[in-house]
Amino acid sequence: MANAQTVAAIQMVSTRDIDDNLNQASRLLARAAEQGARVAVLPENFAVLDTANMPLHGGREVASGGPIRSFLAEQARKHGLWIVGGSLPIAARPDGSALENRVRASCVVVDDQGTEVARYDKIHLFDAMVEDSQGQYRESDTFEPGEQLVTVDTPVGRLGLAICYDLRFPEMFRQLRERGVDWVTLPSAFTWHTGDAHWHPLVRARAIENQVWMVAPGQGGQNSERRRTYGHSMIVDPWGKVVKELAEGAGVIVTELDPDYLQQVRKRMPVWEHRRL
Repeated sequence: MANAQTVAAIQMVSTRDIDDNLNQASRLLARAAEQGARVAVLPENFAVLDTANMPLHGGREVASGGPIRSFLAEQARKHGLWIVGGSLPIAARPDGSALENRVRASCVVVDDQGTEVARYDKIHLFDAMVEDSQGQYRESDTFEPGEQLVTVDTPVGRLGLAICYDLRFPEMFRQLRERGVDWVTLPSAFTWHTGDAHWHPLVRARAIENQVWMVAPGQGGQNSERRRTYGHSMIVDPWGKVVKELAEGAGVIVTELDPDYLQQVRKRMPVWEHRRL
């Protein structure tokens, strides 16, 4: 039975095999529902972690009846669960215009009836040199950036949507707070190298600066021969305390987003009213 304010962050170790990934996600979503979650949040690239085939899979997801989007809707109905669908490739913009040779990294939110109620396309793309076995990451070769901030009302408060590399751009989270969010989801696939250096301080900082809950599920393990992700999926409270964390491997962490505590933090230290710039 779902609890009114309970959310789950799902950590995965996705591979190039989409069927295996969806089976893994299915098991973990069931576990989240069993643990009383009202909303479950999947990590970035939960279904497709295969750069070369992103356009192929993205072409299949243009309509809401695509295999991954249908999977999310079916799981939501099955478990009576809202799902924040990490990210998946969609070869069309939100207005329906088609993309050629690239896709959007899209986070769709599905309600407990299986209806898509929001879509956020990742704005900030990870083009960087990293000291790991992959070396260079160029998301812009595969993805077109989104342009729109997205918020959506959920059973556990108003939600702001972000994905992975967005974390490094505090002005985005500032604007989400301006739009009245209570919590922000950050589905991620941080590299081990960058995660070890920056994951904890940045996720906690975004929670502290904006006095919001941060629900940040990640990929956490050896996803391929050359790619190891950092994991350490976290749920962080508006005071910046890490209330739940999972270091590595597939799994689920669950906590209650207490709305009274959120208001208490904001009332006792009203930083939003103290802004001068």
